[in-house]
Amino acid sequence: MAGRMTSDQPPGAGEGPGGPLIVTEDDDLLDDLLRLCAAAGTTPEVARGGTARSRGRGWTSAPLVIIGDDCAPRLCGAGRRDGVVLVARGADERHLWQLAVALGAERVLVLPGGESWLVDRIADAVEGVGPAAVTVGVIGGSGGAGASTLACALAVTAARDHGRTILIDADPLGGGLDVLLGGEKEEGLRWPAFAESRGRVGGGALEESLPRLHSLRVLSWDRGEAVAIPPQAMRAVLAAARRRGGAVVVDLPRRLDEAVAEALAQVDVGLLVVPAGLRAVAAARRVAAGVRTVLPDLRVVARDGPETGAGGATELNPEEIARLLDLPLAGELGWECGLPADLARGVPPGADARGPLRHFGTAFWERVLPREAARVQQGAGRVGPGEWAGGVPK
Repeated sequence: MAGRMTSDQPPGAGEGPGGPLIVTEDDDLLDDLLRLCAAAGTTPEVARGGTARSRGRGWTSAPLVIIGDDCAPRLCGAGRRDGVVLVARGADERHLWQLAVALGAERVLVLPGGESWLVDRIADAVEGVGPAAVTVGVIGGSGGAGASTLACALAVTAARDHGRTILIDADPLGGGLDVLLGGEKEEGLRWPAFAESRGRVGGGALEESLPRLHSLRVLSWDRGEAVAIPPQAMRAVLAAARRRGGAVVVDLPRRLDEAVAEALAQVDVGLLVVPAGLRAVAAARRVAAGVRTVLPDLRVVARDGPETGAGGATELNPEEIARLLDLPLAGELGWECGLPADLARGVPPGADARGPLRHFGTAFWERVLPREAARVQQGAGRVGPGEWAGGVPK
């Protein structure tokens, strides 16, 4: 697929809620702030201290107000609002904090030390960023475990039942999740276009650039030779995908390199898919040992084989698999006999209302999304190991 995304500037940046309001009469400080706004991909409105509340969008409606310390004393009587940052280029910090309290500023920043933070804060304000997406990584414990199929099913289920969803294919040797979803011919960017991404990638720009398949956005691979994604590109793209909320599902390879480690560092919950056999469990132990060095919340999905679909018995039951791997059990995934025929007809994994993939995905998201939303409201971090007592029900 032609195209490349290396800039933080989103398409149509001027069509969003607009840039921040800068209030300063210090030309040197203004030059610095204009440069940082450009780095964040937006154009600000500039006001002098006495006109900050009367020009353009003004004081009340700008997504962010950046006040220079030179104008701060004149604005201490302004109406309080969220999203105010007080900025200086070297000053008495005690005096700055006194001004910040009077202004109700959320942060005091002395340049150049806080430039990176301010660029991100500007971009977040313009983009309208909320709580980060719940991010789930799916890893096969052994070859042919069905991790890619489960990743697609989870994404399809999340998009249908909960809205905004991005599916990311982090395995360049997997053949492409767009193929599994029947969308290899759909227009949109693939991984090679992001290989040179650095710093911050706009979340809105990323989402709009990807193919839309089955109501979700998919970042997959093209049909060319595999491209190694640099760790910094993986970090930037995953951060952009998570920034706009909803759900992000990442299909991860079994090997652990620097790029995969960057992806795992942004995953909330990892699902290790393990077929119900001794050889599969032995292979999964090695995979789990590497993954757990980066992702502490790793859980087992015990996958039935075709023999169970034909009425046979599995070699190991789910509880035995979890015990042998010393990992919590997220649930059991039954064998879906009609899946090959569905895929041949362009029906994605998880679409069969009576199938095990749909059932697992529905139960999984019903447990995870409400819990994670509550944790975000409380300022908590990743989903804790004890949050799914009993696992996802069958």
